[in-house]
Amino acid sequence: MTPQGTPDPQAGAAVKAADRAHVFHSWSAQGLIDPLAVAGAEGSYFWDYEGNRYLDFASGLVFTNIGYQHPKVVAAIQEQAAKMTTFAPAFAVEARSEAARLIAERTPGDLDKIFFTNAGAEAVENAIRMARLHTGRHKVLSAYRSYHGGTNTAINLTGDPRRWASDSGSAGVARFWAPFLYRSPFHATTEAEECSRALKHLEDTIVFEGPGTIASIILESVPGTAGIMTPPAGYLPGVRALCDKYGIVLILDEVMAGFGRTGKWFAADHYDVVPDLLTFAKGVNSGYVPLGGVAISRKIAETFEHRPFPGGLTYSGHPLACAAAVATIKVMEEEGIVEHAAHIGATVLEPGLREIAERHPSVGEVRGLGVFWALELVRSQETREPLVPYNASGADNAPMAAFGAACKKNGLWPFINMNRTHVAPPCNITEGEAKEGLAVLDEALTVADQHTV
Repeated sequence: MTPQGTPDPQAGAAVKAADRAHVFHSWSAQGLIDPLAVAGAEGSYFWDYEGNRYLDFASGLVFTNIGYQHPKVVAAIQEQAAKMTTFAPAFAVEARSEAARLIAERTPGDLDKIFFTNAGAEAVENAIRMARLHTGRHKVLSAYRSYHGGTNTAINLTGDPRRWASDSGSAGVARFWAPFLYRSPFHATTEAEECSRALKHLEDTIVFEGPGTIASIILESVPGTAGIMTPPAGYLPGVRALCDKYGIVLILDEVMAGFGRTGKWFAADHYDVVPDLLTFAKGVNSGYVPLGGVAISRKIAETFEHRPFPGGLTYSGHPLACAAAVATIKVMEEEGIVEHAAHIGATVLEPGLREIAERHPSVGEVRGLGVFWALELVRSQETREPLVPYNASGADNAPMAAFGAACKKNGLWPFINMNRTHVAPPCNITEGEAKEGLAVLDEALTVADQHTV
């Protein structure tokens, strides 16, 4: 790692050259990308080989919940590597057992069994398999505005355009509209109307799809990449009630929203909802070593007490990953990081973003919780026309590209998706760092304002 503030362009050029020659990047046209060569990272910042430093308002891909290079977690990984670097998943290993115990203590309700995976998509794959085997049904309902991962079942469940190229049309998936008042598909004018109409629509979908064919409904507790649309009060409890009524397994996807991101351990805690299965990854160990999993309720775990679960992974519960999770959870407790995320959201990010919105005609809506926020950028606040078209690329996406460039020019690394910029810094970002980021965001939005009407 190049020390912060020590430029080494020659080393950066070598890293970039090797990347361009050999690394095949995800979600990209390989010849059209120009990845930044990163020299190092610490806390809420990372820097390149030219000596430019960036405040990371994306937390990597919304996973560095405790920031980069936390010394206690780095030390825990080093200690585990010296003690036991790896071991097969069929054995009881201290790091794995302790990680499962700590996670189970924090998940809602009776989600006390933990199946470990390497990432969120694998967690979703296995949660769906559990639901199908538990119910003896095959069909799954998922929302249009959603993302559940890039593997086969997960991508078919996904609602956004990343699904289109891989949609098999035969994965047993049916979709519905989840609530989103700002762009209501139900012509609602209040959160209460949106909630009740969305629940009616979901029940109609269940009835017309055939309740006896539906194994599961999967929802992100708070949708992440799709736009951080916090559900209206009563919606998730209403979905829970529909699942109970029709014998459907409720899966809440907390891969992005979990482990402090919304100011609680899990976003479901905001809504007093206990799912049957809960998927997690990312923030469980701040992404330091790949880890994901499924938290399983008692009734579903009992299905597999005397019946083998037909699923497994070579690296399930990898000792290095689990040691990182144990250390991360302990750091979050010791440093009050979950509570800090709630505090910084309520006292700095929310009021700061709302003040920014008042100054910029390009900001249509501000929404979020904790350190998980989105600004909906529009061409017109009156018509709510998005600043760029849905799934825009190339020239059509120029306004968002220009906004992003303005952020980076002034040392802020944004999370941009379609016509939105998300504000998802580490959960332990300081007040000063958060205000620094908001100031850059405020200035960069003047570029977006130039494209309003």
